Amino acid sequence: MSDSQTLKNIEQTLAFIVEIEKLKTVVRNTRPVGMDRYENSAEHSWHVCLSALMLKDFADEPVDINRVIRMLLIHDLGEIDAGDTIIYASETPEQKQAEAEGVKRILAMLPGNKLEEYFALWQEFEAGESADSRYARAVDRVPPLLHNLHGGGHSWREHSVPKEKVLQLNSRIGKGSSALWEVLQARLQGAVEEGILK
Repeated sequence: MSDSQTLKNIEQTLAFIVEIEKLKTVVRNTRPVGMDRYENSAEHSWHVCLSALMLKDFADEPVDINRVIRMLLIHDLGEIDAGDTIIYASETPEQKQAEAEGVKRILAMLPGNKLEEYFALWQEFEAGESADSRYARAVDRVPPLLHNLHGGGHSWREHSVPKEKVLQLNSRIGKGSSALWEVLQARLQGAVEEGILK
């Protein structure tokens, strides 16, 4: 029979697993390809993790894909408390603080030193200074771009986002994968020529 601490740790972890279900209720500002509804943050987490796995060979520097995926799974947890803000809106210190506090609150539900371990990954992602975080931040931008490119620029139009802002913000893709950014830049230029991105 398991000892009482093990059982307590499992109970805490199950409570965390139930809590993160709330990420499915956080509605984002882009629609999945071919759908009329908006995606939720949990769908984004799955999509961006699988994208990172499939694009890892195109990273400019060697990356630890397990660390990258952990970063990507954790980085949006703060949206459970802070909500999602369209990436093209100005990020305020208050928003970032609310996200950080949300991540801490949720990770504090876990047993042991998991809060410190996983919050450090969240901070690393936010800083974008390591090879792993540069790649994670690059790939995090890919699904929303593809949603817009394959959805008539719906989110760009709804929020009046000009091409200059799309190009400037997404240029961080080039910090993690210059080849990926080259391909996506060409697609964005095609969107400008088609009138999807103005």
